Amino acid sequence: MLDGNWRNVVDRSLSPIGKNLHRAGVTADVVTIIGILMAVAAAVSIALGSLRLGFVLLVMTGISDALDGPVAKASGAVSLRGAFFDSVSDRITDALLLGGIAWFLISDELGYTVMLPIAVMFVSLLISYQRAKAESLGLEAKGGLMERAERFIILAIGLLFSEALIVILWIMLVLSFFTAVQRFVKVWKQASAVREAPFHQNSERRRQLRLDRIKERRQRLAARRSSQR
Repeated sequence: MLDGNWRNVVDRSLSPIGKNLHRAGVTADVVTIIGILMAVAAAVSIALGSLRLGFVLLVMTGISDALDGPVAKASGAVSLRGAFFDSVSDRITDALLLGGIAWFLISDELGYTVMLPIAVMFVSLLISYQRAKAESLGLEAKGGLMERAERFIILAIGLLFSEALIVILWIMLVLSFFTAVQRFVKVWKQASAVREAPFHQNSERRRQLRLDRIKERRQRLAARRSSQR
């Protein structure tokens, strides 16, 4: 939800910082790696019970995650490789943070609550897979109540107010599951609309949609470069 409505606004706001980092010789890959390292530090801090420190490191992870795009755009180095690396790093970061919470709960809680962050991780990965698979088929699966930005914000609140951490994990799980259902229904409707078409026509349509998407990305990049000159 926030990703679709606010991503462009955030990118424009961070564009000056991205340009300054690029002038300083910092690349988008370096920013992404810093984000992963911050996530490792946050996960260790949370696992050891330092939830407030984990909160600070989580915020730093989020800042790094938000900056790699503007840095890449400022350098004119937006690429499929960078997009792939960024996507993989997002999954690594999510797993580290939720894994740290699970480790913390093992020593602090009893029973099924230990499985809450694991369940949230599973549904989060399902949401990401739905989008990736849909786009590979030429369909669209963005949106939902609990995208990655929302998960970061709610998780930060849970670390800041540790007394409510279990309740917040339940909220994350329910809203993430609802988001997964939303995306499934969205893709199912799109796929049903074209299921009667011959297979080769569907393949050609998916290929054309992928080509159109690549062309659109290149046009947006060219427009950004022109506006920066």
